[in-house]
Amino acid sequence: MSEAAAKAFELFRADIGNDEATGDWFQVTQEQIDRFADVTLDHQFIHVDPERAKDTPFGTTIAHGFLTLSMLTHLVGSARAADPDPAKFAGVLMGINYGFNRVRFVSPVKVGSRIRARGVTGNAELKGNAVEVSRNVTVEIEGEERPALVAEWVTRTVYG
Repeated sequence: MSEAAAKAFELFRADIGNDEATGDWFQVTQEQIDRFADVTLDHQFIHVDPERAKDTPFGTTIAHGFLTLSMLTHLVGSARAADPDPAKFAGVLMGINYGFNRVRFVSPVKVGSRIRARGVTGNAELKGNAVEVSRNVTVEIEGEERPALVAEWVTRTVYG
């Protein structure tokens, strides 16, 4: 076990149950939705056809749930940049997306909406030279009561 991992583990463990920083607002555009549809081959009209989407309960196109989920790296990253304790990341070799224990798509993200992430540290475990952290992440939609998604995201940070 590396000394950096042991120190970081204690810092992450002390954060369990605490709110992490809230990320920056990020606007979801039709161009982003269209590009995601092209990459995933998911061209359902509610995502890519503004005219047809006007007749849906949403009244406009909506982002794919998986697009919102895939934005977590950016959304949480903007919050992490504001982390008051950079010592957690001293000696980092790499971060690994380990997976999700739970994901729920609560509300649709309409085109033009702004979203951001908030996280709460759920758990931290020392795994050799890595610290595995689970975060309860909520993606908020500006001006909406209900979030876009909630997830328990598991990451591993590997230290030298």
